[in-house]
Amino acid sequence: MKLIVSLTSPFARKIRVILAEKGLPCDLQVDIPWLAETNVPDYNPLGKVPVLVADDGEVWFDSPVIAEYLETLGGPALLPADRIASLPVRQSEALADGITDAAVSAFLEMRRPAPQQDPASLERQITKIRRGLGALEERFAARKGFGGDTLTLADIAVGCALGYLDLRFAHLDWRAGRPALAAWAAGLLARPSFVASVPPAV
Repeated sequence: MKLIVSLTSPFARKIRVILAEKGLPCDLQVDIPWLAETNVPDYNPLGKVPVLVADDGEVWFDSPVIAEYLETLGGPALLPADRIASLPVRQSEALADGITDAAVSAFLEMRRPAPQQDPASLERQITKIRRGLGALEERFAARKGFGGDTLTLADIAVGCALGYLDLRFAHLDWRAGRPALAAWAAGLLARPSFVASVPPAV
């Protein structure tokens, strides 16, 4: 298998962590989608990473789809086998991915020249992040899909979302007022799979 990634992409990190946790061998190909010489659109018409090229040549893109595919390849299960039981995990994964989407959008807005930035758009994304963090705190307290004794796909998605906030939005201080979530995340982010995939600070 081959995984096409940007090393700073939180969604690519999610797949890298899954591969490590499952012990699945995979070649890593770094390709920056926004560079003129990128080859990512040859694999994903949306021009986004991550992209997984399976051993049979099938191409999978969008991290939830890749995660679903990897679940079929063995290793420790990250989703309950029962489809109803898996829904809280999927919901927490979707919440974490939504926080990440908002953070990526906010970061891209902040990278624009100051005269071209849209403060209202930026504030909308920051508001989404804050609301999402509040919902994560509630779901963590209730152990809805993540934060339990067994590692799940949602745990990984949440860890990657929080790690991306550390990378790009440290000033938001997501740990403030969330000591239980912060303590849990500290243990999660210390796992070898997360340590090995820490994004470069660029």
